[in-house]
Amino acid sequence: MSTRLELRDTAWRRVSPKLMWAELVGTFLGGLFFLALTIPLHLLNVPFALAASIAVAAVSVFALVLVPRRVRSIGYQLRDDDLLFRRGIMFLRFVAVPYGRMQLVDINRGPVDRMLGLSELRFVTAAASTGVTIPGLEAAEADDLRDRLVALAESRRAGL
Repeated sequence: MSTRLELRDTAWRRVSPKLMWAELVGTFLGGLFFLALTIPLHLLNVPFALAASIAVAAVSVFALVLVPRRVRSIGYQLRDDDLLFRRGIMFLRFVAVPYGRMQLVDINRGPVDRMLGLSELRFVTAAASTGVTIPGLEAAEADDLRDRLVALAESRRAGL
């Protein structure tokens, strides 16, 4: 008998709203980079140069508009036996990581994240497909969550 994952009546912990600013900066700079790649097309008088620039600008603006919704879609839950992670707008991804299977709990802080006081928490299990990264956690929350997950992982592995 299989158990179905019930998600309707559950409270999700959200990432920091500051993550939106980091994502906006990254998306904006990426858009500028790809727009700059179209400059040689204009210098060489390529017929579709203007169309390429407009397409890159349109995709960049669309990506910028989606950033707030993408950030709001990220959440996690600490359940009895596992950590449940979700993300995505159109293509939803739900990953349940059993505490006893966690092998590594890692915190990363990039330069923009450090400026905003954010961290990225990453867990790795033996299965490559269940590697989960939770971006946009406040630094203190990430440290506390890491310590809690390590303790839970050690206690669950000891029971195996």
